[in-house]
Amino acid sequence: MKIAFIINSHETEQVKYTTPTIGYAAYKRGHDVFYIGVGELGYASDGNLIAMGKTITDRKFKSQETYFKAVQEQELQQVSSEDLDVLFLRNDPSDEIGEREWAQNAAFIFGEIAVKNGVLTLNHPPSLASAVNKMYFQHFPEILRPETIITRNEEEIRDFFKKQKNKMILKPLKGSGGTNVFMMDKKNEHNLSQTIEAICRDGYVIAQEYLPAATKGDTRLILMNGDPLKVDGEYAVIQRVNAEGDIRSNIHAGGKPDKVKVTDKMLELAEVVRPKLVQDGMFLVGIDIVGDKLMEINVFSPGGLNMMSRAYEADFATAVVQSIERKVAYQKTYGGTLENKMLATL
Repeated sequence: MKIAFIINSHETEQVKYTTPTIGYAAYKRGHDVFYIGVGELGYASDGNLIAMGKTITDRKFKSQETYFKAVQEQELQQVSSEDLDVLFLRNDPSDEIGEREWAQNAAFIFGEIAVKNGVLTLNHPPSLASAVNKMYFQHFPEILRPETIITRNEEEIRDFFKKQKNKMILKPLKGSGGTNVFMMDKKNEHNLSQTIEAICRDGYVIAQEYLPAATKGDTRLILMNGDPLKVDGEYAVIQRVNAEGDIRSNIHAGGKPDKVKVTDKMLELAEVVRPKLVQDGMFLVGIDIVGDKLMEINVFSPGGLNMMSRAYEADFATAVVQSIERKVAYQKTYGGTLENKMLATL
């Protein structure tokens, strides 16, 4: 099959990321793999999606590192939706905040064109467009979530602070990677107005219940087709331990990865989110668990698959590719009559 991955840009994509990990697994299985930056997408007069991407063929590589370095050294070449079987949207819109606002929605818009052109597009573009900020998380059952308000009103946030016994988390409605996430308590209450003002510059503020278990970090569990990803008895899961003195456990923010045992509670949480993820056509998702609650659902570019594979000596990336192969086979068998949203989690 021919599969293209949408990334933010070739300049920012790193070999250790999950997208090159999946791409290398696909390449090793004999597939043609393309990497396309958001700014390289376009629409042709004949109604097809067109793009400029990087690819490499007919060479063997000993490692993911040598493979992806060789890819990045290639010149851009044109590819059309007529050439593709799969378009995998793996860019993170929050990385474009304040830099390239136009790029935040580009992948969803052009992804919908690819769907119309008969290309299997993952995750389902219209559903991703509705999840471009953390409000998507609020559409899941309340039993999953910490108590939360979303507002730009300082008085409402202060009232919530008192209700939470003077301890809460503040973060922006739009964003990821632990950027602008603050823990507020009596010690730094004097900075509350300034913190709210800073977050409000980029939109709405999420004020959230503080979970004491967060001091131990959080657990990232990968879901595929709505179910926890599991290979040879091992789950695709990692414990992300906070850096000393930091409330954020994101790896990009200095968090450290560690092995963790999947508990019945984690599986219960995954089961509760499964119906909506399947309904929305969310093929590959990362859920972040703290104690008995979900802190976040990452539907755009959930990472950590490479670290998980090393930790458990399990080839999770190949399992992802095999699932995509089955979807392409279903699509061809049914002559393209299966809806993209359903096929995405089949």
